[in-house]
Amino acid sequence: MRKLKNSELDRLDIDQFKSASKTPLVLVLDNIRSLNNIGSVFRTADAFLIEKIYLCGITAIPPHKDIHKTALGATESVAWEYKKSTVDLIAELQKDHLCLAVEQTENATPLNHFIPETSTKYVLVFGNEVKGVSQEVVDSCQGVLEIPQYGTKHSLNISVSAGIVIWDLWSKLQLVAKQK
Repeated sequence: MRKLKNSELDRLDIDQFKSASKTPLVLVLDNIRSLNNIGSVFRTADAFLIEKIYLCGITAIPPHKDIHKTALGATESVAWEYKKSTVDLIAELQKDHLCLAVEQTENATPLNHFIPETSTKYVLVFGNEVKGVSQEVVDSCQGVLEIPQYGTKHSLNISVSAGIVIWDLWSKLQLVAKQK
């Protein structure tokens, strides 16, 4: 097997990305401290044609060299916006979206049991590296998804969590769309 060159990967340019049909997922980054995590989420959002990212609270915004280091230009392709209050944003987004926190809570839906509907637009809220999604934000969401974990650690890195959840929902949405 020969490793492919970047020129052989048939990727979209920025204009093509912006005009492409998007995956009906909106991401909310709530009080993310690490600029590298922010950049990594942008890069994952680009890979799966995510509709938009909202950066909330203390979450840094582009342009910033440490975000750029991991985003590798995805801040130019993925739509994003800053909002101070995550709770206010969730209230606004609930008009047209189902808002789901990604957190460990009572009665959370395990990610592997969640089946998205192609007719629904989803918001996924990812929280702070230490404190996770705040209780106030969890309370404002319409549901909670939890990534099942089986080892000794209590959590995953936020960029890893985003990658897992985005990939899982993207692949399930693709499968459901093919079945219709």
